[in-house]
Amino acid sequence: MPLVRYRKVAILGYRSVGKTSLAHQFVEGEFLEGYDPTVENTYSKTVTLGKDEFHLHLVDTAGQDEYSILPYSFIIGVHGYVLVYSVTSLHSFQIIKSLYQKLHEGHGKTRLPVVLVGNKADLSPDREVQLIQGKKLAQSWGATFMESSARENQLTQDVFIKVIQEIVRVENSYGQDRRCYLM
Repeated sequence: MPLVRYRKVAILGYRSVGKTSLAHQFVEGEFLEGYDPTVENTYSKTVTLGKDEFHLHLVDTAGQDEYSILPYSFIIGVHGYVLVYSVTSLHSFQIIKSLYQKLHEGHGKTRLPVVLVGNKADLSPDREVQLIQGKKLAQSWGATFMESSARENQLTQDVFIKVIQEIVRVENSYGQDRRCYLM
């Protein structure tokens, strides 16, 4: 019987970018047509990845903006992050840069398990953020980038599988033997 690992993942981004829709689609397998602004929701799902089992606890947060103060509950005890912007909103893309900076400062780590998600890819005619912009931003952070559509269930499962993989990658990189030698 595989060991079940508990992993807490925070989903952050500007309001109305599809954070709740991504989480709900991943856990329940359906798209929510109606929109009620989220204060904070939690979702749970157990995922098997190879021989390992992960119990994911997803924290679906209220929309943040450039003036939001990130509570410690988004930093302490959180293993990984899904940072979401809408490909139809350049403003939401700008906000995500600010959120990442706040997370980076709060953690004090150089490597954070982050998946950057450009959501609403099904609304391509209304696109304000190009694919290459998302790729370049994620690359500058050393993060994984994906575009998805919660409505079309496009890559929603992959987003959360990828965040588990990122958590494992970062945890393993800190476990490597690093020694200081005096010459």
